[in-house]
Amino acid sequence: MAIWIAILLGIIQGIFMFFPVSSTSHLALMQNWLLGRGEELPSPDSAEMILFDLVVHVGTLISIAVVFRNSLGGYLTNTLRGAKELVTGDQSQIGKLYVKLTMLGLLSVLVTGMIGFPLKELFESVFAQPYIMSFTLIITGVLLWWTDILPDRKIGLRQIGIFIAIVIGIGQGLALLPGLSRSGLTIAFALFAGLQRRWAAEYSFFIAFPTILGATLLQAIEVITATEPMTLSLTVLFVGFLVAAIIGIIALKLVITLLYQAKFRFFSYYVWALAVVVAISSWHGYL
Repeated sequence: MAIWIAILLGIIQGIFMFFPVSSTSHLALMQNWLLGRGEELPSPDSAEMILFDLVVHVGTLISIAVVFRNSLGGYLTNTLRGAKELVTGDQSQIGKLYVKLTMLGLLSVLVTGMIGFPLKELFESVFAQPYIMSFTLIITGVLLWWTDILPDRKIGLRQIGIFIAIVIGIGQGLALLPGLSRSGLTIAFALFAGLQRRWAAEYSFFIAFPTILGATLLQAIEVITATEPMTLSLTVLFVGFLVAAIIGIIALKLVITLLYQAKFRFFSYYVWALAVVVAISSWHGYL
């Protein structure tokens, strides 16, 4: 893979990781298009190309850490405080809250894994089948539209419970299918369950850390233990990672503004238009 391709894919990931339009589908569609032009890169459904996709996803975790640095710092501080108080038996209300949130976040990730592991091969096969993505993009658009017309949600941070954690985990598990946006589905499912917009966004982005890091580790092990030689260089992986992190900071700030203003439906128009383009392109063999 050429460096310019790694930069291009890093830009795509940085933008579309947070725009709720499925960064995975955009990466796969661009990879299919580049292959059609004769560019040299692994197949979108190959283990090492999926590893590249996950590495640029890790890059956008840096974006989350930068934009949510105050919230993330407070979360880590209060969680460690709660864990310490749990040992000493003198637990405060704030300590209990953050320990509970950590457990619920892990529950969401566990639910995601219970969906993702059995269906891993099925989900990965879609990377090389753009026409299927046209259908999943339509679904994403419908969900985004509904998030905008929902009335104000009432459940705050302290009221998050097991039911909401499971619902969000299901949304994240389904979003492993290319064309279904991870941020879009987790936020939508959280809103459907009654969670306020601010906490829906922050919960969605925070559980991205263990989910993406865990998936990247497992995919790296699969590539390392595979019999086929690795063709992607560390330089290519690092460039994609760095570009995704920088572009992601800008994109995330914009998405947060649009989410709080309930303007996700504008993304619906985009994914519906993209679904039509993908369907036509697949039909005529351009993808």
